[in-house]
Amino acid sequence: MSEIQIPFNKPALLGHEFDYVREAIERGKISGDGHFTKLCQETLKNATGAASVLLTTSCTHALEMAALLLDIQPGDEVIVPSFTFVSTANAFVLRGARPVFIDSRPDTLNLDENQIEALMTPRTKVIVPVHYAGVGCAMDRIIDIANSRGVHVVEDNAHGLFGRFRDRALGSFGNLAAQSFHETKNISCGEGGALVINDLRLNTRAEILREKGTNRASFFRGQVDKYTWVDVGSSYVPSDILAAFLHAQLEAAEQIQATRRAIWLRYSHELADWAAGFDVRLPIIPAECEQAYHMFYLLLPTLEDRQALIHHLGEVGIMAVFHYVPLHLTPRGQKFGGRQGDCPVAEALSDRLVRLPFYFNLSEGDQARVIEAVRSFRPAGSKQIRNLQRSLAEQAPLCETAPDRLPTSHR
Repeated sequence: MSEIQIPFNKPALLGHEFDYVREAIERGKISGDGHFTKLCQETLKNATGAASVLLTTSCTHALEMAALLLDIQPGDEVIVPSFTFVSTANAFVLRGARPVFIDSRPDTLNLDENQIEALMTPRTKVIVPVHYAGVGCAMDRIIDIANSRGVHVVEDNAHGLFGRFRDRALGSFGNLAAQSFHETKNISCGEGGALVINDLRLNTRAEILREKGTNRASFFRGQVDKYTWVDVGSSYVPSDILAAFLHAQLEAAEQIQATRRAIWLRYSHELADWAAGFDVRLPIIPAECEQAYHMFYLLLPTLEDRQALIHHLGEVGIMAVFHYVPLHLTPRGQKFGGRQGDCPVAEALSDRLVRLPFYFNLSEGDQARVIEAVRSFRPAGSKQIRNLQRSLAEQAPLCETAPDRLPTSHR
């Protein structure tokens, strides 16, 4: 494989990150809940329309806080998509819950809302929709089911900040939602997250859990004369240095989203004919969804094609990657009863999906190189290639004898 010249992801600086980090240090408070933490939380609150937003050290920790807040107990069941990152399930498994894996829709790759009710039992406590690639799940249907059965909804919105479903912000539907600011996300501070609280009744306890189980937040607001240990909890508060970096990124969100939209649309437009000709599927965005432009992926005809494309791109210095292994097929997922065939759509997606380089600083020239390299690839599993191979095979006897009938000078 050649030296990588076009990475899969590259963090971006938008202009004020170092200025704000310096300012945070000069303010004399670089631990949590400082000046920039509060600015970020207010920005995110306005973006999502949430009752409250609390920055966390990661999206994983935001999900863990959600499990604590909803008092998940051993024996509870939580419906999660199999095609997702391990944190979606692990946050609840840590509290003793059993994950119930649900298959994906073949269009958006989100959980199939039509399978939810069949998977629910009296033990079901939470449904966790994941907005894959920043394309909204069918939240109207999911919320209706949850409300009718008295269960909670926690949105894993790691991919979906600034995405919308039926003109409503992703992350604003569930009782709670989790955001990610990992370096691969549109808006990043390296590692970081946020807990979005749409049910304000959960806010006071969320502050306590986030501050190691103490009422420290109430103390700093002057509501108590001292703070003490009042509940379980952990240290989920990020440094204000990270928040300072994040604030600069959030300030540039419009620029970031516009640039990523242009990159996504160029991939979609320039790969459309190639994809149609070789049975490769591009992302599908339903009319009711306004996506977050988080990633661009291809669904190849077969696993062998997927692996061959990744190798093909690597040979010309381009890094492309696959995505999740379905959780029900992992060693840990099998301990919860996961078996081959339980989620056939997710299994097929996992074998066939390739993510192309996608980041803010991806230049037009580098993207053109990626597009050219993809277009030069011929998936062996496509109908066009199979038909060609069949045609050549049928002509093989003629090809073997034809040279003998040619003049000697043409042999």
